[in-house]
Amino acid sequence: MITKLRKFSNSIFAKVFLFIVVLPFVFWGMGDLFSGGNQNTIANIGKDKISAQEFIEFAKNNAPKDNEINKNSIERLLYSFIGEKLILSEIDELQIKLSDVSLSKLIKNQEIFIKDDNFSRIKYEKFLVNKGISAVYFESNLLRQEKKKQLFDFVSGGIIPSDFLINNTFNKINQKRNIQILDLDEILKDNLKFSKNEIETYFNENKKNYIRDYKTIKFIELNQKNLTGSDEFNDIFFKKIDQIEDFIVEGKNLDFIVAEFSLENFSTATFNNEGKDKKLNSNDFLSSIIIKKVFDLEGTDTTIFVESKDRYFVVEIIKTENIQKNVEDKSVENQIASTLEKNAKRKLIVEYIEKIDNKNFKKIDFDKLSKDKNVPIKNIKLNNQNDDKFLKKELINQVYRYPEKSVVIIADIGLEETYLVYIDNIENASINKNDEKYKEYQNLSKVKLISNLYNTYDLYLKNKYKIDINYKALDKINNYFR
Repeated sequence: MITKLRKFSNSIFAKVFLFIVVLPFVFWGMGDLFSGGNQNTIANIGKDKISAQEFIEFAKNNAPKDNEINKNSIERLLYSFIGEKLILSEIDELQIKLSDVSLSKLIKNQEIFIKDDNFSRIKYEKFLVNKGISAVYFESNLLRQEKKKQLFDFVSGGIIPSDFLINNTFNKINQKRNIQILDLDEILKDNLKFSKNEIETYFNENKKNYIRDYKTIKFIELNQKNLTGSDEFNDIFFKKIDQIEDFIVEGKNLDFIVAEFSLENFSTATFNNEGKDKKLNSNDFLSSIIIKKVFDLEGTDTTIFVESKDRYFVVEIIKTENIQKNVEDKSVENQIASTLEKNAKRKLIVEYIEKIDNKNFKKIDFDKLSKDKNVPIKNIKLNNQNDDKFLKKELINQVYRYPEKSVVIIADIGLEETYLVYIDNIENASINKNDEKYKEYQNLSKVKLISNLYNTYDLYLKNKYKIDINYKALDKINNYFR
């Protein structure tokens, strides 16, 4: 398996410079699933049956390097795979072709193959050797990518945004806004204090949430030094890695592997699913991939092989413990206080939002709240949507969604920063054709138009092709990569 993965990570898909256009195809309903049928077929697209093996090869070649292939990533890869199939069907139907002469010119004009302003056959051959691919394989991929590019040019070519749209785009980003803000943390602080009894009550009602699973493992890192005595990766190292993987499949444990390959003593560690030990210290020497794999497994006496960022480990789970934390634990107390605070804050914010939506909270209420709570109003001038001197970018983006004279609430995703905002004044901005940035905003407007056009094309494909997913076959593929 490890030899295969090395080949995949070096494949043309992982590192080649080719321009690839990504569209939001297939993120719509996929039609009916099959509950039975041929498990060698992963999907039907119209009358075409797509083999599970073809999708497996696609997943191997297109999975992000160093990222674990799991159920979610397999589903994303399936969407991409079907999108690719739809695009190729459209290319065939529209008879988009590229002659051998055109392909030759395309290759010879790739910057990576240019030396002294001319195409270098030697650089081209070296590229193929370094990537471990044939000229036929490379050229077929380049041909496919160029046809895709021509398809997208066919769909969206010739679009020129109007001056009105360009100015509208410019104004949305560059208009100035004078706003007044009230810090909701200051407004609500008296409502966010909790007694020891409230914390204990919450703990007793949610005790099960404070049971921590801890796993104890013994493990050893495999490297070129302890397997071969060399400081460099070589074929002997990878052959031994393959042998170790085979032993693990056969049910051999870590003690056997240590003895068989005369390895040094293994290490041990105990940690929870966050990688922290019982004293809440982080095990920085363990990667998140190892921690996740260990907690994905049931039981003990299980030995696994783990590859993480070009490092290789044999890991054996030797003990699993379920430990009930108590409310006197400072970390539990702090966690409960934080949970109660966020719940209360969320509830109070919702109350303000409902008042605003129902037109029951206006500027006069904004000013009165400031006075009643003795929280000062801050006046801020935003010069454009990128002016983050006073507020975080995500908060500024929220401010720019609302019209003048609005009272709104803005907050970051974790409710760490929440503000009541009054949008006092908006100074619109415009741009003329002689401005040096006009082309930039013309392109930005064009991108938005093309995006909308692609969404329309997406709907067209949805109606054109019937797509059925074989979820039983997909489950088998999930098990294959597990």
